[in-house]
Amino acid sequence: MQNQTVARRYAIAIFGLAKEREKIEAVGRGLHAALDAITANDDVRRLFTSPVAGRETKRKFFADAFSRSLDEVALHSVLLLIRKRREALLAPIVAEYDKLALAASGREPLEITSARKLAPAELDQLVARLSRLYGRSFEVKTTVDPALLGGLRITMSDRRIDGTVAGRLDEFARDLFGKKELSLT
Repeated sequence: MQNQTVARRYAIAIFGLAKEREKIEAVGRGLHAALDAITANDDVRRLFTSPVAGRETKRKFFADAFSRSLDEVALHSVLLLIRKRREALLAPIVAEYDKLALAASGREPLEITSARKLAPAELDQLVARLSRLYGRSFEVKTTVDPALLGGLRITMSDRRIDGTVAGRLDEFARDLFGKKELSLT
């Protein structure tokens, strides 16, 4: 939890700089590019997260590799993480930055998980209805999970609507188990 709080503070500071320079998207792309490059190669990831590797080695490697390709704010943010030995926070910082950028654009994350791939018309209709109900626009992410058996699971920020067959069966099992315990006492 403490790391999440620290990551959020870094993300807020980075977002503030990006907003001030009107480069929210460019900084976000830069942070994602850095994270992707680090996590794509096991040797680079180990070097980046190793507490044994020296800060100067990491700084030089990263600055040489990304000085021309990353936005200045993104580059210096990663270099600051290296200097402060907070490299492991890069992924949560990027996730928090994405949330801030999404909120600044007036959208919220919406995750729709279904047992089968939804037709584009179905998805559009569902998102339009949710937008009308909640008065918000959404950044939609869809996933397919056959284990749900049927129905939809909708996640909006901290709200979850579970209309899946698997969810209903779990709820039914909890009800049965709870009643069974009550009758034993």
